[in-house]
Amino acid sequence: MSLTDQINNDIKTAMKARDSKTLTALRDIKSKILLEATSGGSGEVSEEAESKIIIKLYKQRMDTYNLYIKEGRKDLAEDELFEAKVIEKYMPEMMSEEEIRKVVQEKINQLGVSGLQSIGKVMGPIMGQLKGKADGTLISKIVKEELNK
Repeated sequence: MSLTDQINNDIKTAMKARDSKTLTALRDIKSKILLEATSGGSGEVSEEAESKIIIKLYKQRMDTYNLYIKEGRKDLAEDELFEAKVIEKYMPEMMSEEEIRKVVQEKINQLGVSGLQSIGKVMGPIMGQLKGKADGTLISKIVKEELNK
């Protein structure tokens, strides 16, 4: 079952259950996927594009949640966190820190670089390799740690 089919089924379930909060998050995902499908002209969205959309929506919700917490708006923050948790169910499987560290070490050895001045040489290829599989902030942190060794 494709992600779009799964979301459509979950929308039907949420409608039957009269779960408006879940329905809002699901409809947002669906609208972004449909927007991507129509903007490309083909009417189809690749799995990679769907993953990017889901990750982007999740990050947006978490950023907004953190902003609301900082501003003292717990009522709005709770809504954003709820929607983030709904979106999180559709996110692709992310790599563990150990798996990322192994890839980073292999790339550093392959390139034969050391020191923080080489961060750009390492980050570019790794971000391309791990795109959609790992969080960029975590990758950056691990690359810095490994180059400082």
